[in-house]
Formats: sequence, C-alpha cells, structure tokens
Amino acid sequence: MTPAGLPPRAVLAYGALGLPLAFAALPLYVHVPRLYTETLGLPLASVGAVLLAARAVDAVSDPLIGWANDRFGARSGGRGILLGGLAILAVSLPLLLAPPAGAGEGWLFGLLVLVSLGYSMASIAYAVWGAAMAPTPALRTRVVASREGFGLVGVLLAAALPGLLAGGAGEAAGLAALSWVFIPLLLVCAVCTLGWAPRAPALPSAAASLASLPAALRDGDFARLLGVFAVNGIAAAVPSATVLFFVADVLRAAELAGLFLVVYFLAAACSLPLWIAAAARLGKLRAWLAGMGLAVAVFAWAGLLGAGDTWAYGLICVLSGVALGADLALPPSLLADLLARPTLQAHTRAAPGAAFGWWNFATKVNLALAAGLALPLLALLGYSPGSRDPAAVHALATVYALVPILLKLAAMALLWAWRQRLEPSPSHHDAATAALPGARP
Repeated sequence: MTPAGLPPRAVLAYGALGLPLAFAALPLYVHVPRLYTETLGLPLASVGAVLLAARAVDAVSDPLIGWANDRFGARSGGRGILLGGLAILAVSLPLLLAPPAGAGEGWLFGLLVLVSLGYSMASIAYAVWGAAMAPTPALRTRVVASREGFGLVGVLLAAALPGLLAGGAGEAAGLAALSWVFIPLLLVCAVCTLGWAPRAPALPSAAASLASLPAALRDGDFARLLGVFAVNGIAAAVPSATVLFFVADVLRAAELAGLFLVVYFLAAACSLPLWIAAAARLGKLRAWLAGMGLAVAVFAWAGLLGAGDTWAYGLICVLSGVALGADLALPPSLLADLLARPTLQAHTRAAPGAAFGWWNFATKVNLALAAGLALPLLALLGYSPGSRDPAAVHALATVYALVPILLKLAAMALLWAWRQRLEPSPSHHDAATAALPGARP
C-alpha cells in the first residue's frame, strides 16, 4: 500500500492516461512540419507562420481552460472537461496526421488548433485530478511519477512506431498508421484511468469571474515556484532545440541521433523510482536541487566533446535523462503541495485549474523562448546547419552546453533562496492526513 492507503494499482491506473497524451504530443511537435512541407509541398515559411500562430492560440488558451475546469468541472472532478478533450483529440489527431491530398494552410491551422485544444483540456483536467486525489506530499510524488513514467513510454512509442509502421512506404504512411494506432491506445488507457483510478473529490465551483487567473499569479508562493519552473524549463528546452545540430555537427554522428534520444528518455523513465526515494529522504525541494546539479555537471562535460565522442555522449544521455526524471516528477508535485495549503486556497478561491493552466502556459512559452534564444544566438555566432568551420562548431557546443548551465544555476539559486516558502512542512502533511476519511489523531 502507498501512503494514506491508496493502493499501487490505483496510482498506476491514474498514470495510464499519461501514455496516450504524451504519444499525441510528440508527432505534433516533431513530424507535422516535415509532413506538410515535404509531403504536401507547402512552403516552409507559410508552415512556420501557421505553427507559430497555432501555438500562440494554444498558449493563450491554457489559463482559460484552467479557469473553465474550476468553474464548470469542479463538482465532477473535471471529468466532463477531460472527456471532452479526449474526444476532440481522438477526432482531430488522425485528421492532422493523415491529411487529404490538397490540404493547405487552412487545414493545418484548424487541425493544429483543435488538437492543441483537446490536448490542453485533457492534460489540465488530468493534472488537477492527480493533485486532488493525492492527499499527502509523498503520495503526490508517486502520482506525478506514475503519470510521467507512462508519458515517457508514450514518447518512446511515438518515436519508434512511424518507422516500423511505414514498412518502407515512407514517413507519411507511417504517420497515417500511427494516427489510427492512437485511437485504440487512447480508449484502453482512458478506460483504465477513468474506471480504476480514485475519483477526485467534488469541490464547490469557483466564482464565475475570470479574476481567479490573476489571483493565482498574485500568490507569492505560487509565483515563486512558477518562476523557478520557467527558468529551469528554458534551461531544459535549449538542448532540445539544438540537440540534432549538436549530434550532427559536433559529434558528426547524425545517424545515431534517434538512438541517443531513446537512451535519454529510457533513462528518465527508469530514474523515476530513484527520485521518489530521494524526495522521501531529502525532501522534494532538495531532491530537485540535486537533479539540477546533476544536469549542470553533465552539460559542463558535454561542452568538452568533439567529433567521434559518441560513447561519452551516450553516457551523457543517460545522466541527463536521470536529471530529466527529477524535472518531470518533482515540480508538479511541489505545485500540488502548494495547492493543498489552506493559505493558497483562500487566496486563489480554491482554483487549482487556474494554477495548472498557468503551468501549462509556462511550459509552452519555455519551448518558444528556448528556440527564440538559442537559434538566433547560433546564427549571430556564425553557425549554420552542416557547418564544419571550427569556430562555428565551437559556438554550437558552447550554446548547447553553456546556456543551460547558466539558466540551471539561476534556477537553483532562486529555488534555494525561496526554499522556506516552497518546501512542504510536516504540519501540511499532518493537516492533509487528518482530513482523510477515517483518519485518527
């Protein structure tokens, strides 16, 4: 049994839905640009403009979806919004990944908005449900780790299946087949989660006013944690935006890029039990600091690599994947702890959806800022894809490694400075446990 009497099968049942949600997200960011430019022949510039516009709509909508979950979904534990998001996702993702001949920018924009809307509705309601169903800090870590572990399995499946399903017929055929694998996968996992995971407790609906959105940002503790999460998230996103360039032009091993990514995500998935144990022993905040420190050491090493250092980079992928496990499991669990504090609930009118809406917003802005920071900086330093000029390759290695180190150190400094405000105290654990049905003093 897990803490507070929630059995492991219930924690696993909740996490199952994380698999298809992550499965859907990967092709959205990785395969769609190439599919619509190379297969359908749309101009690269127009596809880029459509992607930017759709992601802007997506990011702005996340806080509103969080408010809607508080306003209309609280009494049902958010299940109505979750089911609505899953239905939109099940219909729109296959249409996006298997477009008809002649589909243009309008088709791409409309489907991107629908897929993003369905994904955001489902993921925000799902995250709020996980925070509400876990009544103690230790259990919140396990619930988040279950969700993220299944999500990493989904990422690995989505990365591997298009090539396997294509059978030599090309990437477009593989993506079309992938989209139809998604529907039964989503159905099975949704049945597991909705059928066997504990229901979130019903809460009174929040006020109809949208004031809960700025109110969440006015809470000092939430704003501090969101700031640390944003700085750390940009640090993690910079290598994501530049890793393929690094592997191709610094290591000169472009053919191994897929293998490196698989190793990275597998290491992250395998590290989740380690971070659960570290959080129980050190506290979540100090365990997260340890994960950031590991990332700093790893990227300092990565900046020293050169052509042919593939075995060393493979080990770096393992270690950085372990550090990623801390970023996945611990920050959302700390957020759930903050939402359980009576002081925050009073300040935000018990609106966890608003908090998770801003959390999703920060995640998406992180990705945009990382690309907007790293890629122009590389161009300014004289790097272009395929370059073999030593100065340009050195600039690429520096941006890939040094920028994340500086941002990680900044996030560590902020987290340590605010540790007394952000770390759960024993009194919060005791109060949450006392509120459980049947709990005894």
